Amino acid sequence: MSNGPIVGFRSVRDAKNGFFDRAAVIGAMDATARKVLSKFGAFVRRSAQLSIRTRKGHSPPGSSPHGHVGLLRKFIFFSWDNDRRSVVVGPAKLNGRASSDAPKALEYGGWFNRRGRNGPRVANYPARPFMGPAFDANLPKLPKMWAGALRK
Repeated sequence: MSNGPIVGFRSVRDAKNGFFDRAAVIGAMDATARKVLSKFGAFVRRSAQLSIRTRKGHSPPGSSPHGHVGLLRKFIFFSWDNDRRSVVVGPAKLNGRASSDAPKALEYGGWFNRRGRNGPRVANYPARPFMGPAFDANLPKLPKMWAGALRK
């Protein structure tokens, strides 16, 4: 897996502040870069969303996670990161009972804190990547997007 995808935004508000139609983003980039990176982010987002299928039970380790409620699939965003000067694609952290480490646990696996019936406990989660494979599947399209954008 390449080191391109970054899993998670601090919040939905942070993700929305970097949307490609915001005035701050439009002022920070030229039209060609905005068009290409926006298109690439949309492709990666859509691939990640489509990989999360609604099923009962757990998905096999190493495959995309199953969606039960639909929140993970619904809250995948892409936006401009001005510090890195690149597009960031990933799920936003949500408030409430869902763990803020859930997207990271799904993507990379490992030991994470979770709530149990008898209080908090530590559990080992196998990796069920969904952002990395979506990024890797769409990465070969990026040079063609740049070539087409620069010709115009």
